[in-house]
Amino acid sequence: MNFSELAFTRALTADGWLLFSTRALRLFAYGFLSVILALYLAQIGLRETEIGLLLTFTLIGDAAISLWITTSADRIGRRKMLLLGAALMIFAGIIFALTQNIALLIVAAIIGVISPSGGEIGPFLSIEQAALAQILPDDQRTRVFAWYNLVGSFATATGALCSGALAQTLQANGIAPLDSYRAIVLGYAMFGGALALMFARLSSSVETTRQIVTTKIGLHRSRGTVLKLSALFALDAFAGGFVVQSWLAYWFQIRFAIEPGILGAIFFGANILAGISALSAARIAARVGLINTMVWTHIPSNILLILVPLMPNAPLAILVLLARFSISQMDVPTRQSYTMAVVAPDERSAASGITTIARSIGAAVSPSLAGLLFSATLISAPMIFSGALKIVYDLALWRSFRQHKPPEEKG
Repeated sequence: MNFSELAFTRALTADGWLLFSTRALRLFAYGFLSVILALYLAQIGLRETEIGLLLTFTLIGDAAISLWITTSADRIGRRKMLLLGAALMIFAGIIFALTQNIALLIVAAIIGVISPSGGEIGPFLSIEQAALAQILPDDQRTRVFAWYNLVGSFATATGALCSGALAQTLQANGIAPLDSYRAIVLGYAMFGGALALMFARLSSSVETTRQIVTTKIGLHRSRGTVLKLSALFALDAFAGGFVVQSWLAYWFQIRFAIEPGILGAIFFGANILAGISALSAARIAARVGLINTMVWTHIPSNILLILVPLMPNAPLAILVLLARFSISQMDVPTRQSYTMAVVAPDERSAASGITTIARSIGAAVSPSLAGLLFSATLISAPMIFSGALKIVYDLALWRSFRQHKPPEEKG
């Protein structure tokens, strides 16, 4: 890294810094919850198939709510929609903490905002990206998204570490595992409240400055491009749903009997490495292009994912997982930047929202399938399936979009 990479910070307004801060707080909350989520659900008496089903409903509900929020944000108001998302986060955390009834949990999963992966979920990312894209010129967009993702990865990592350490400390002091996990779920709801207070401080400058073209899904000129990208991103997310962070933590505990504190440390390191890999993406993309960066850094990470369950002991499995995370996120800021680059400014919230929702839909089914594989004692199959499907996605993306250049790569 060199200081020139920080040049974009001089152009960030107060709203820009606030959006970076909301990203950090939100991803801390997601990481805080995800490490213990499957463990908590198991403690309240849910079977592995029920846990998988609940995670699926979480992602389906997120897709449905986010579809309406993100495609309406540029018309109704981005700040209003962000506040609504924070309220749904509070709602989900409170219901998950207060009930063991599977029906109520499913309702909360569908309506609320819960992240089983520790990664971005809900309407926030799409709206924040659209607002940030207004701040910087094209040649700074990928770099600011890389830093935006770095902040999120570091926050997720810190949340995971704090969650594992808190659960371990509470249990060491005589608190039952169920109660220690419930305290973390309640903390998640509190973070949603803090997020709402921060969104309330955003100014009107985060709203779109262009006349909105009225369409059902917020797209006009770029509809074909966005729908094709969405289909491919849905495949990638379907593959990723087999290995959400909650399931990975559960796999390490079943396979190697690793305690919560160590699990938190593992995913702290994994997310730190992921954040650093995202930051590297901007430099690579400047040389070889966004699509090439997305594809040719993603394939090796998926090969490493396939190798994780083949390792004979915990240290080697952890080492390969960390190696995978060290290159796994280079496609994220490049994917986000590419989507913002190939659509019109007044399509950005909708385009980001639709592609993000496609990812949510794609990821919705696979946690349930992973739960079935776990219950059938095929606990390593999800990682192998995930890695193989992700490689198929990479090759399909490269074939479809290698000639479709963003503005900064033309000429």
